[in-house]
Amino acid sequence: MCALVSSLVIQPHDAEALGVPAARLDERNIRPAAGLVSALLAVDSGPLREPREPSDRVVGTCRHFALLACALLRHLGIAARARCGFATYLQPGKGLDHWVIEYRQSGDSRWTRLDVEFLGRPLPVNPADLRSGEFLTGGEAWAAHRSGQIDAAEFGVYGTENWGPAEIRGNAIRDLAALNKVEMLPWDEWGRMTASYRGRTGAEYDELMDTIAAVAGADDAQAVADLYRAEDLEVPADLVR
Repeated sequence: MCALVSSLVIQPHDAEALGVPAARLDERNIRPAAGLVSALLAVDSGPLREPREPSDRVVGTCRHFALLACALLRHLGIAARARCGFATYLQPGKGLDHWVIEYRQSGDSRWTRLDVEFLGRPLPVNPADLRSGEFLTGGEAWAAHRSGQIDAAEFGVYGTENWGPAEIRGNAIRDLAALNKVEMLPWDEWGRMTASYRGRTGAEYDELMDTIAAVAGADDAQAVADLYRAEDLEVPADLVR
């Protein structure tokens, strides 16, 4: 199922290189999985399980790969969740902004991390079963930053100037939302996220990040839900569409 999804989404820069109409590039801003499916069928009404030309795929990011995979796995009754954080295997010495999924079959004790976008591609890791440290959620990266295990300056968004602690904070909050099945776009901001990106938050906000990291890593669904609805961490209703 996840291998199927890996051939349903195309990154914006690849779409542009193929000459996909500029109007379609806005597909990367689609939030709900149903909207992504509608976009796919608008381009090609054939069954999604059939191979598609790259130009007939929906334009999106790593987040879109993860969202579609989660939706399909949940439809099959398999527990699945999107995780927002940083891949450490895409560029040596860097933690690149990225989304993967976790799934757990009935009776399994652990969540398996899977990079949907890179299934079947040559990587220095096994994208179907990522191991500890190969991908860090926003919370895991924050905890590693606070303990001095990583250099936050090496964590950020490829091809931009957006690197450092603020990027890690942002992904920690997006990951918390994703654990509550509210999978936002990589560039969505709410609450005090914008202030954080502008360097206008302090120790109290960092302590809140410590709490997010601890709760997101404890796998306690009720604690995750309670924290999400506290402070200003919940995604505003007008941002979800």
